[in-house]
Amino acid sequence: MGRRLSMATRAELLTVVRERYGSARPAERRLILDEFVAVSGYHRKHAIRLLRQPESSLAVDRRGRSPLYDTAVQAALIVVWEASDRICGKRLKALLPILVPAMERHGHLALDAGVRSRLLAMSAATIDRLLRHVRARSSAGRRRTGATSAIRRSVRVRTFSDWNEPPPGFMEMDLVAHSGPSMAGTFAWTLVLTDVATGWTECVAMPLRDGALVIEALTRLRTVLPFPLRGVDVDNDSVFLNELVVGWCRANGVELTRSRAYRKNDQAWVEQKNGAVVRRLVGHDRLEGLGAANELGRLYASARLFVNFFQPSFKLAGKQREGAKVSRQYHAPATPYARLLATGKLEAMVEERLVAEFMALDPISLLAAMRSSQERIASLVALGGNADPPAAVAHSELAGFLSGLGTAWQAGEVRATHRKPPKARRYWRSRLDPFAAVAADLRSWFEAAPDLQATDLLVRLEDEYPGQYPGKLLRTLQRRVRGWRRELAHHLVFGTAVAETAPAQGKDIDAPYLPPSGAAQPACRAVGLLGDAAAASPTAL
Repeated sequence: MGRRLSMATRAELLTVVRERYGSARPAERRLILDEFVAVSGYHRKHAIRLLRQPESSLAVDRRGRSPLYDTAVQAALIVVWEASDRICGKRLKALLPILVPAMERHGHLALDAGVRSRLLAMSAATIDRLLRHVRARSSAGRRRTGATSAIRRSVRVRTFSDWNEPPPGFMEMDLVAHSGPSMAGTFAWTLVLTDVATGWTECVAMPLRDGALVIEALTRLRTVLPFPLRGVDVDNDSVFLNELVVGWCRANGVELTRSRAYRKNDQAWVEQKNGAVVRRLVGHDRLEGLGAANELGRLYASARLFVNFFQPSFKLAGKQREGAKVSRQYHAPATPYARLLATGKLEAMVEERLVAEFMALDPISLLAAMRSSQERIASLVALGGNADPPAAVAHSELAGFLSGLGTAWQAGEVRATHRKPPKARRYWRSRLDPFAAVAADLRSWFEAAPDLQATDLLVRLEDEYPGQYPGKLLRTLQRRVRGWRRELAHHLVFGTAVAETAPAQGKDIDAPYLPPSGAAQPACRAVGLLGDAAAASPTAL
């Protein structure tokens, strides 16, 4: 026969056939028996015994042995398990010979001899089996399995090698956090979308991380993209893989795929733009509040045109592995706008509008607007969100901005979001001045004979004050003498005033004294080392 019947089906069949078999004639019984054996698969003799037995005699007593671990043993096991802080069965088995005597010794447990012996003899597998229902009830409500896992399983995985030259409209999407050094609290985010075919990149500023804001951003981007949004590839972040975003994509005909967990190379296109566009424009500082999100939006409004129309980028054409060496080939650098026109898949009206927009764009004006927004963002970071909004870039200011492009490199970093804050000059000492008591004597000796070396001054100090100024102070004195010679050379050339106020005790006197910002300047005396004639000369500095 074919597939064997289950035991439940055989029992039902036996109940029905037994009545017919008991009331049938001998000739009919033979036919019924043949049919029953063929259907049930029983041996013929066994089938006869089953059909002849009354229904009440089929209930077999399967009680077996009485349970070894009764209710008392299970109750004691639960108490000991709780006392062990709910550890697993294998660890509890090793702990029982230690924990049970300790609890008995301190009066926390009093077990019958039989219960105690069975508890200590219990195996680890039996402990886990007896505690299964207890663990299930005790852990109820501790962790709730959300719908994210089910939604994640319903979204297809797409790897880097699965794209196969898609048409424009299939984009990778990711979030960039503007949290600074700490992810605590609420801060601004940037939603980045990059088209795989052309490299067209869109950035949307978000004041917080929320799935509803992602839907609003996608809805708005569909109206400004030069091509239809056909598909979105995301990572496994719950802000993307949730019922809102997945439902919106399915309702609007947008194909949603995801990368593999912890495989950033599956989203190599957008990961590259995270650094080349967002971090390059905004930096790594912390941005908080609606003001920062609004200013990010102003920056991205100019940057999207500048990046997509005037920023060429490379695109990977292929790669070949030879052992441990990987050789990559790239297409010629081109802007996303040029790549989009080269596809030939745009509608005529959209292509004409895109060309007209390109012809009307001024890259210098866009760059000036980006620099203005970067100044504003840097002010928000420095002043904690209290900076004034930037004024619109006027044509006169634009002319000055254009004229300064040729020499902007001399000032160093032009992006305000990447400038390091200036460090205050250190004008104090970390240790007491070893020459504080003889500072006036040293200065007078040097002024009397400027050609003296620090070694000569230290020898004279040792003669004047035996045992107080050892040779290990020579390096400190050399730094001081070098500072005095630098001041003397400055006075010889420029004839400017000399600060006569010496630094206080504990100050750094190895370098020229610089008071803190805002402090009162010391009295100065002009030293005319070049004479009065030099001072009156029109060529004198």
